Amino acid sequence: MTQSSDTSVLPQFSQLTIQGEDAEKFLQGQLTCDVTKLGLSYQAAAIGNLKGRIEFGIWIKKQAEKHYDVVISSDCAASLQAHLNKYGAFSKFETSVPTAIYPCVLADAPTFSHKDDHNTAADTEAWMTCSIATGNYWIVAATQAEFQPQELRLHQRGGMDYDKGCYLGQEVIARIYFKSAPKAFLHYVQGTGAAPVAGDKLDKIQVVNTMKTDDGFIALVVARPEQLAESTLSILDLPAALQVDVARPK
Repeated sequence: MTQSSDTSVLPQFSQLTIQGEDAEKFLQGQLTCDVTKLGLSYQAAAIGNLKGRIEFGIWIKKQAEKHYDVVISSDCAASLQAHLNKYGAFSKFETSVPTAIYPCVLADAPTFSHKDDHNTAADTEAWMTCSIATGNYWIVAATQAEFQPQELRLHQRGGMDYDKGCYLGQEVIARIYFKSAPKAFLHYVQGTGAAPVAGDKLDKIQVVNTMKTDDGFIALVVARPEQLAESTLSILDLPAALQVDVARPK
């Protein structure tokens, strides 16, 4: 299965730097992950809204003490900056202007780089292919506030912490985790025909991310298993850690 290049639909990403005396405390009250456990590797995480849905899908790392780097889809960067300025108005930290950062694959894993050598369509396509195959979804403007973190298996990727205390949307997210479970959740699929775009619906199947191939497309979708069984899509294997039940272990 080979990918068909279309630079007009390749995703673009931006990085914002958050640093200052209150940076950790502020982010701890915003993000789904435990900020105190972050290191130098990018961790997928989210900032939710009051309905428990992902408003901003991000990757974050702790670059240095009181210094965090956040990567987000470029079409969401301005709204994230506005969100940080609004909720952090009385906290002591500074947020940088968004700057371009390039998706690439290093050591067989999707990541990001500032090197101009990685600012190529081939690098971005490799990142998309690897990301879709490994469940490394990316939220764009069209899919903001569409999905709950558990639906996207974020808890199975270390991007959620249920013991860290309150954050935006925490009450709803925790209630779903402890008292129920999403009926629809993330799958890796292959289809034929024209590739849908993020935010599209294939009947009741919601498209998270997609990539055109020579004979159709591959995609990350949120769906109930029975909906996929009734569709023409072929289900492909996600990594083993993302194939377990999305419900809380009993």
